Amino acid sequence: QVQLVESGGGLVQPGGSLRLSCVASGIFFSISDMAWYRQAPGNQRELVASITSGGMPNYADSVKGRFAISRDNAKNTVYLQMNSLEPEDTALYYCWAAVSFTRNPASLYQYWGQGTQVTVSS
Repeated sequence: QVQLVESGGGLVQPGGSLRLSCVASGIFFSISDMAWYRQAPGNQRELVASITSGGMPNYADSVKGRFAISRDNAKNTVYLQMNSLEPEDTALYYCWAAVSFTRNPASLYQYWGQGTQVTVSS
C-alpha cells in the first residue's frame, strides 16, 4: 500500500500565499510523474500542475505565474507554492502520483491523496 499524505492547506486572504506538501510513503521502486489537482463544489476535478521525475513542470493557464510545483525525490515529496491567491482558487486540492514497483516503466500504478482544503476569502 502506497499512501500520499498532504499538508499545508488552510484559510488565507486574497493575495496571500500557501505552500502545500505531499509525501509518498510505502515500499516502492520509484515515483514517476506527480501532480496536483483541485476540485471546487459543483466543479469537476481539474489538473493544476504536474511535474515529471526529472523535474519538468506544467501548469494550468489559470495558475501560470502564480503557482510553482517542485519535488524532492530523496524525500518522495512534491510541493505546490501558491502565491497571489484568489477566491477562485478555493478548492479541495489532491496530490497524485504514478508509482513503479519494479524497474519496468510499463508497470505504473496511480495513487491519490486524501485532499487538503484551501480557502481564499476576506
